Amino acid sequence: MDIAKSIKSINPNANFIIKNEDINNIEWLNGTTPISKEEIEAMMPIVQQEIENKKAQELANKQSAISKLKAIGLTDEEITSLIGE
Repeated sequence: MDIAKSIKSINPNANFIIKNEDINNIEWLNGTTPISKEEIEAMMPIVQQEIENKKAQELANKQSAISKLKAIGLTDEEITSLIGE
């Protein structure tokens, strides 16, 4: 559960403190208009999906790069030394 990312998705300029990662304990700072708990909770699955999509794309990009390196003749050991695995 990433409350902060959900808040920033709604208002990228929001200033706040979340105490104990508790959605009920958000202190809004510097005149930030409070965002309702319901609005934050509604954004959370969207943010989670975006995070999962980004991870999947990074993995796909890595696998594509590995395939291309193999296609030009690099060994698994050479590829590992390049990408750090």
